[in-house]
Amino acid sequence: MILGVPKEVKDHETRVGMVPANITALHEAGHKVLVQAGAGAASSLPDSEYIHAGAEIVPSAAEVWKRAEMIVKVKEPQPAEYAFFRPGLILFTYLHLAPLPGLTDELVRARVNAVAYETIREADGSLPLLTPMSEVAGRMAVQVGAQYLEAPNGGRGILIGGIPGVQPANVVILGGGVVGHNAAKMAVGLGARVTVIDRNLNRLRELDDVYASSLVTLASNVWTIREALRHADLVVGAVLIPGASAPKLIRRDMLSSMKKGAVMVDVSIDQGGCFETSRATTHTDPIYFVDGVLHYCVSNMPAAVPHTSTFGLTNATAPYMMELANHGLEAACEKNEAIREGVNTYNGYITYPAVAESQGQTWKELTAVL
Repeated sequence: MILGVPKEVKDHETRVGMVPANITALHEAGHKVLVQAGAGAASSLPDSEYIHAGAEIVPSAAEVWKRAEMIVKVKEPQPAEYAFFRPGLILFTYLHLAPLPGLTDELVRARVNAVAYETIREADGSLPLLTPMSEVAGRMAVQVGAQYLEAPNGGRGILIGGIPGVQPANVVILGGGVVGHNAAKMAVGLGARVTVIDRNLNRLRELDDVYASSLVTLASNVWTIREALRHADLVVGAVLIPGASAPKLIRRDMLSSMKKGAVMVDVSIDQGGCFETSRATTHTDPIYFVDGVLHYCVSNMPAAVPHTSTFGLTNATAPYMMELANHGLEAACEKNEAIREGVNTYNGYITYPAVAESQGQTWKELTAVL
């Protein structure tokens, strides 16, 4: 199979879909990899390393998309890339289609077979390709939140860990999954007062066992969230329903009771955000204020640390990418249920129910259209 790695074009998206180790493994398995010139530069991976690993460097994105049978990316295609879509093309990347009906329509219209990293699910319920970037985003959420709590950046002027005689910041984390756990780990490590809110009591018990008195766990409901926000200096939105739009847990009216200069970081923004006041921002223009509360809703947070993120992501994607290359999409889906779960569009149909339901569209069971 011919695989293609174009340079990412989303605002400040500095990650890349493959590292040289992936190229070598694919080359030894009999596959050809095309890499757009400069695709890995921002992740500290020069073209020379890709050439040494066996890749062919091509000058333009158009050539990569045209010649490749499978495109391997990091983020969802941007409008400038829609013209490269064609029937039968395999697209392997993060898609987060629920809040993107326009992209969904284009994939369906062009009959692109799109496999989403974030919906590949193993039999134990784990999301192996979402996990590494959730780890990065969870840890970054506290790091970024601490930065924006500083007065020159618009925050309350709070040192997240406090000092002797002065209390630390109150950090509220909505969701105790991978993002929430990693955010809690960072916040506790920095000395903050940490509260994790989740509807899954078993998950709260697990976190309590790990952190004991280092954090507070609360069962999620409107009253609990409203009360926690009154005291919060930093709020991290870490809610996920795989493939579907995130629920709006923080309502607009709740912001009126929050401290001016408090910071809200919505890691759920890829799936539409879990704050009613969230709208996607970019690394170029990352923040805005609503009712005096600072919002950070960058939809590709891990791109700020591309070296770490690229290697973490490709460690996870490599075995699935190899399986798709070795067997093709249809055979890989028959052999591997996890890959089958990842297919969001196929041959002109939406095949992931949560995406269709979020957009009010119809869908087809993948096994019925393969």
